[in-house]
Amino acid sequence: MLHFSHSSIINAPVEVVWKFHERPDILQLLTPPWQPVQVLRREGGLDEGAITEFRLFLGPVPLTWLARHTKFEKYSLFTDEQISGPFESWIHRHEFADENGKTKLTDNISYILPGGDGVEFVSGWLIQMQLEAMFRYRHFITKEQCESK
Repeated sequence: MLHFSHSSIINAPVEVVWKFHERPDILQLLTPPWQPVQVLRREGGLDEGAITEFRLFLGPVPLTWLARHTKFEKYSLFTDEQISGPFESWIHRHEFADENGKTKLTDNISYILPGGDGVEFVSGWLIQMQLEAMFRYRHFITKEQCESK
């Protein structure tokens, strides 16, 4: 299993950052412009059992990704897990922690690439680079939106 983590300090209280993540258009806001993604369905907000379905485009090939929220602790964390999609396994834990009135936002992802161990070295490196770029963008947008309030 491969792991990725990205953290930022947002100069806003946890409640503000959490409520930002509850927005119905959050996936559109946090999707980098260079990643062609279409949200097909989002049901249940951040609560446990919530479902999100979206379509990714890898070149001309569309892939459907279905995820379910499996853990939820208001103002603290929520976790989504891939039900079906491009990975053998994908678990994304979103953590919100108070840091003297600011929020430490952390995204922790554990995943297994399709094809197992043989593809992890090269593909894992590429996925890590893509995740780093995506979460830098997501945290930048989160800071911009939450700190301006």
